[in-house]
Amino acid sequence: MFLGLGGCATNPVTGDQNFVMFGEDSELQMGRENHPKIIAEYGRYDDEQLQRYVQGVGEKLAAVSHRTDLVYRFTVLDSPVINAFALPGGYIYITRGLMAYLNSEAELAAVLGHEIGHVTARHGVRQQSAAQAANIGYTLGSLLIPELRNAGSQNIFNMLGGALLSGYGREHELESDRLGAEYLARAGYDPSAMIDVISVLKNQEIFAAAEAKKQGRDYQGYHGLFASHPDNDTRLQEVVAAAGKNKLADGRIEKAAYLEHIAGMTFGDSEDQGIRSENHFYHLSMNFAVDFPEKWHINNNPDSLQAIAPDGEAVIEMGAADLNRQLSPEQFIKQRLKITTIRSGQAFESHGLSGYTGIALSQNKTIRVGVVYLNDKAFIFFGGTESSNMFSSYDPAFLTTIKSLHRLRDDEVKLAQELKIQIVKVGKSDNYAAWAKQSRISNSPIEQLRLLNGDYPDGELQPGQLVKQVR
Repeated sequence: MFLGLGGCATNPVTGDQNFVMFGEDSELQMGRENHPKIIAEYGRYDDEQLQRYVQGVGEKLAAVSHRTDLVYRFTVLDSPVINAFALPGGYIYITRGLMAYLNSEAELAAVLGHEIGHVTARHGVRQQSAAQAANIGYTLGSLLIPELRNAGSQNIFNMLGGALLSGYGREHELESDRLGAEYLARAGYDPSAMIDVISVLKNQEIFAAAEAKKQGRDYQGYHGLFASHPDNDTRLQEVVAAAGKNKLADGRIEKAAYLEHIAGMTFGDSEDQGIRSENHFYHLSMNFAVDFPEKWHINNNPDSLQAIAPDGEAVIEMGAADLNRQLSPEQFIKQRLKITTIRSGQAFESHGLSGYTGIALSQNKTIRVGVVYLNDKAFIFFGGTESSNMFSSYDPAFLTTIKSLHRLRDDEVKLAQELKIQIVKVGKSDNYAAWAKQSRISNSPIEQLRLLNGDYPDGELQPGQLVKQVR
């Protein structure tokens, strides 16, 4: 059936024959071609010392892997999303969002080792071959824990032309855990860190589900490890125990070294991307703030903001474009946006800014369109609903959001500054409740501080220990 389309290749890990449609040269090309796209989408975190540290930890594991002939590249991505993934050919990524919640070098090594396992066992090529042979598109790599509702992630999935949404099957994930634990032991780390990482991710899932419920929105969960790995999973315990039997000495944890390297790392949104705080958004370099409806979920995408109503019935999309001609906001909508038919149009002045808004039709759906000028940019808003008969009930919220755009006030400048992770020694009077009251974390600070330090849901600070604070 597959004559001329592919063949069998020896698995570098097991020695078994696997059906693949791509040779190693093609595998390496996939990584080369798509690495720049990943960097363009997420951004590379601008901390060379941290990049070197992660590369160094990754190289220790790669040196004891089943494919030592590959050149591995480990990259910290400038994203608050909790994520790690690999492209075929040795391109491995971890977000600063995930690194913030890890608590030791061994846990970092567990994440990287898991992803190296996907590369060494050629899971990406094997899954891509099976998918393409079945005519269902192809998959590149495996996201450790893809947040399906993240529009930025969705963009990169589409860019790569793949079906990354499904992740790998249970057997491939378990194999990567086995390989990761084996590489941890061979490199001198404690392989039980693999279980610790699963606990970190599970706690994140529980917290995210609780936050979604509090905001009145559905939580669809994560795929990948969350779907397949309880942290007390018997098979996972078995592969970690098996790896532990092969270690030469007590495995290294290296908590202090890890904390030292992430001190000063950005937590949450960065200033370059803009800062979300409850239903507000602040951007320091662009000097603006905007308020979305309360309890709406805000997605901060590379080129736009998106706010989604709790029940998913309505959405507001906002972007910015350079002004090049002396046009009024109304003319901008008609000439630049090519929307020539507008109902109930109105020019307005709000917070000292000029704008225009009205109602238009797009693909037979009623939408609210608005443009507000600030300095040399036009801020463009679109508000729409799942069905047109809902439009009138949401339109006041669309209007309020459009007219909320304003220059940063003096009292908002600090809110537009990014948060940083600081490493501190716990004093006798310190506790999470007191820290939460002083914290600039806007959403559930006490829960997030506990998550950062492995104390979720109800652990407490212990005097003398080194922990993460956010300032």
